[in-house]
Amino acid sequence: MIAVDTNLLVRFLTEDDKRQAKQATQLIKGEAEVFVAKTVLLETAWVLRSAYGFKTAEVVDAFQRLGGIQNVVFEDARSVASALQWVRENALDFADALHLATAQTIGAQPFYSFDQPLVKRAGQFSAMAPEE
Repeated sequence: MIAVDTNLLVRFLTEDDKRQAKQATQLIKGEAEVFVAKTVLLETAWVLRSAYGFKTAEVVDAFQRLGGIQNVVFEDARSVASALQWVRENALDFADALHLATAQTIGAQPFYSFDQPLVKRAGQFSAMAPEE
């Protein structure tokens, strides 16, 4: 199993540098399993949105395509899948959704946040601390 960094995923997903995109594609679609850490996904989502102007749905689509590649292994794939679904269905921020999904996966409930819009939107997915 190999592991990849954010810049490799960005090259693969954007093809903004043809030489590096070709190398990234060879690695990602090669013979070895490819481990993608949640931190790499978080950073990739930020880069795609801030530097490349990806919309939320485009980031979700890109991650779902990436996760659909047979030899790609996401860290905590269950939480990543839940987060992507919540983002697509309810316009949660990917980072917030991943935090919530990870907490839920390990049984940490309720989830506390001072971010009241998050508390209101995410209550349907995860036990949220009551507002005071």
